[in-house]
Amino acid sequence: MGAMDTPQTPSAPRTVTLIGKPGCHLCDDARVVVTAVCRELGAVLEEKDIEQDAELHRRYWEQIPVVLVDGAQHDFWRVDADRLRTALTR
Repeated sequence: MGAMDTPQTPSAPRTVTLIGKPGCHLCDDARVVVTAVCRELGAVLEEKDIEQDAELHRRYWEQIPVVLVDGAQHDFWRVDADRLRTALTR
């Protein structure tokens, strides 16, 4: 059986979490970038409101917006689309 005959197991979609708050213009900017990249690559996007979660507030308040990839911090303040694409395709 050659390499071309090996069945491929599809990997689970990656998850991108955007942590922000209402009224945050940097969060709005990040949402545009993250939404486009997730749509392009088939990643799951979840958004969390930092004002609704005491632990997120404690950890990330001074960094919002914060982007997590599969639960690990990826970026904060400004989100670079190319950098996010690279993280999602590794």
